[in-house]
Amino acid sequence: MTEQNIKTAVEKFEALIREQAERNERIKAEGNFVDFNNLDKITIGVCGGDGIGPIITKEAARVLEYVLEDDVKNGKVEFKTIDGLTIENRIAQNKAIPDDVLEELKKCPVILKGPTTTPQAGDERPNIESANVAMRKALDLFANVRPVKILDQGIDWTFFRENTEGAYAVGSKGVNVDDELAFDFVVTTTEGTRRIARMAYEYARKNHKNRVSIINKANVIKTTDGKFLNLCKEIGKEYPEITTDEWYIDITTAKLIDEKRRKDFKVFVLPNLYGDIITDEAAEFQGGVGTAGSANLGKKYAMFEAIHGSAPRMIDEGRGKYADPCSMLRAAVMLLSHIGKQDKADLLEKALDICMFEEKKLVITGRDNGCTCSEFGDYVMETVKALS
Repeated sequence: MTEQNIKTAVEKFEALIREQAERNERIKAEGNFVDFNNLDKITIGVCGGDGIGPIITKEAARVLEYVLEDDVKNGKVEFKTIDGLTIENRIAQNKAIPDDVLEELKKCPVILKGPTTTPQAGDERPNIESANVAMRKALDLFANVRPVKILDQGIDWTFFRENTEGAYAVGSKGVNVDDELAFDFVVTTTEGTRRIARMAYEYARKNHKNRVSIINKANVIKTTDGKFLNLCKEIGKEYPEITTDEWYIDITTAKLIDEKRRKDFKVFVLPNLYGDIITDEAAEFQGGVGTAGSANLGKKYAMFEAIHGSAPRMIDEGRGKYADPCSMLRAAVMLLSHIGKQDKADLLEKALDICMFEEKKLVITGRDNGCTCSEFGDYVMETVKALS
């Protein structure tokens, strides 16, 4: 390793420090949450992504338009299609989110977004950043909220994953010092941690949840995880009626499959990478990642999406029309709740429970031995109508 290698690496690290320090100042200066009750019109951006994304997103938007038919007719809600977030377009422009697409996204306080493909290390395609990560940073969607509920097993979990920091904050900006040594970076800020912790505790208080579990690995990753843990505990002291406990990420993954212990968990608050991994595990309890949606919340914007990937193999094999829309439909339930349409959110959630778990008149298999994505959407809308 040469002195020049070290000097170049230090310069890159210094640039990252300055970039994140500026971001921290922006967080401190941000205003209040958007009050959707005070908006004359809510614009919902529908951004399909790529792979199976456009197929399942279109179906979720179709169901949403059906549920919100009266609001659309009276001009209270409008849907806006936003194209251009395909892997091909992002590679052509060498950007995680092309500028024109980001400009359109910023016109929509609420976004329904399909899965997007991210090239991995060693891929022949350019090393562009994840569109999800880029969108979370550009729109400051600092909270990823994922619910998992299976009442007959005593599971009622809500995960608050910090969305803009941790191991993903500068995921495409690691440093190869030379051929022998590489570094990636974990970012934790005071303001970033406090706001995700407060959102988790506020949710617990409002929804009568009596426990918040702080997930970390502070015994080994002492600086960043230690900061996250201690700041969350400080916020927890402001909510004396709520029990705060702390768990290392490795033992948490084990205890989620412990039938006795897992019933104790209610609300989780955790750093970015841990949240990404453990919510996929949790989703398996209710049928897999294809059944789970998620919300990405900030003060000005909210984006709702599936928690799975773009499944390009399904497209390559000509099976796209059989893609499962349930994850996007679950995200649509969260979207309705977020914009103050709780009665419609409850109605759609009940219809999904019937279609997915109770009646199961149609079954999605991902192949031609099951129903198509649009057929399942019709089934859901018929069920909504029957419940209305």
